[in-house]
Amino acid sequence: MTSGAVGQPGSDRRRSEVGEDHPKTTTVWLLVATMLALGCARSDWIDRTLVTENVTGVWFGSEGGPSPRELFLELEQRGARVTGIMRMLGTTQPGPYRGPIGGSVAGDTLTLKDPRGEYQIETTVEGETMTGRMVGPLGVRFISLRRTSPSTQPSSPPR
Repeated sequence: MTSGAVGQPGSDRRRSEVGEDHPKTTTVWLLVATMLALGCARSDWIDRTLVTENVTGVWFGSEGGPSPRELFLELEQRGARVTGIMRMLGTTQPGPYRGPIGGSVAGDTLTLKDPRGEYQIETTVEGETMTGRMVGPLGVRFISLRRTSPSTQPSSPPR
């Protein structure tokens, strides 16, 4: 009898080959599906590094709080990197401030800090305005600024 009944020569071999391949195939497909799902779940590297705003120019505004102070940023942007000068006017403590500031732009988010780490700024830029927060000696303060002089660089490189 060659019907492949259990106990016949060759029948165990055929069953073990089929039985062994099925779990391996299933495992491979599960691994592929997991890797695809993980790859789709995180943001694209382009989204994390894309510079969509140009912040070059002079910005004027204020920091909020019980004793608001005027805030000036003179910024120059090259790619994602931003450097400049920050000035704060005011007669309340901690008093006026003037010093260098640097950071970066990612998408529409501008992040800056002074070299001593005394002030840290994170804002969302929308054209000629930016709003966000500044962390400094007086704690966390809301800031709102408007560009007062136009940028000297094109808003995006030609493609």
